[in-house]
Amino acid sequence: MGQKKLVRFAELTSFPNVLQFPQDMAGKWKAFFKNEHSLTLELACGKGEYAVGLGRMYPSRNFIGIDLKGNRIWVGAKKALKENLNNIAFVRTQIDLVATYFAKDEVEEIWITFPDPQLRLSKAKKRLTHPKFLRLYQQFLVPGGLVHLKTDSPDLYRFTKTVIGLYGCTLHQDLDHVYQQENVSEELSIKTHYESLDIAGSNRIHYLCFSLPGILPGIEKDGELKKIIEQHGVTD
Repeated sequence: MGQKKLVRFAELTSFPNVLQFPQDMAGKWKAFFKNEHSLTLELACGKGEYAVGLGRMYPSRNFIGIDLKGNRIWVGAKKALKENLNNIAFVRTQIDLVATYFAKDEVEEIWITFPDPQLRLSKAKKRLTHPKFLRLYQQFLVPGGLVHLKTDSPDLYRFTKTVIGLYGCTLHQDLDHVYQQENVSEELSIKTHYESLDIAGSNRIHYLCFSLPGILPGIEKDGELKKIIEQHGVTD
């Protein structure tokens, strides 16, 4: 590990807005933030551009960025501290554990911004819009709570639309080319480090906003989803 990373990891332990693999936090976030404001998550937040950007826009809402990479979290956490943005925090942990950190109906919105699209079929269950993860989100999202996906991956975009339809989710907004819109919302104008890289090489940003049904279909539906993505040629 480089010296710079070592310094950042050491600093993280002293940051009041960073919790690393915390225990027993479910149901305690209002006490942590010392207010009754709504809570929004940025999953796989990287450097936390959305957590920080949204925190600036909405001072009367709370935001938490979640990622495993401490070196990346340091960037967003440091920025929030410098700007005295007390409505922003970061949790260093695996996304698979997210449901252990929040109580029922404790979160109002989720942002998933430029996650790894996990293009191989064998990695499909690692996509953060796979029903495996939607079932986790349902454990703590308020009824009708919004899930936002912003990605440059046409594969992840199409996959997520398939999931939305197959699992009875409600689609609220579907933008195939965000920056072709006449009036791009302030929220969608936030740009992450990974967006600027244009890894997919498409020069196009996709956006979906949806909510989960009251009861999400069980894992027996996942076999049908697998067949669909196999037919569309997403293979190893």
